[in-house]
Amino acid sequence: MYDINLVIDLLKQIYGATKTIQRRFRAINIVDDFTDTQGGMDMLDGICMLLIAIGESLKGIYRTEKKYF
Repeated sequence: MYDINLVIDLLKQIYGATKTIQRRFRAINIVDDFTDTQGGMDMLDGICMLLIAIGESLKGIYRTEKKYF
């Protein structure tokens, strides 16, 4: 069984991160949009960090489930 409040909070974090990633990708048409400028590289770094945060949130949901078995 899951701690429903924790799972809801984690899912909200995941949703917010995916919306931010979508917003940041709107300006990207080709890989060079990331690699040609420092701003593009900073944006890529930020997107990667959000993907890491999503993975950590998913692990948090899994850990919550294991506590109740």
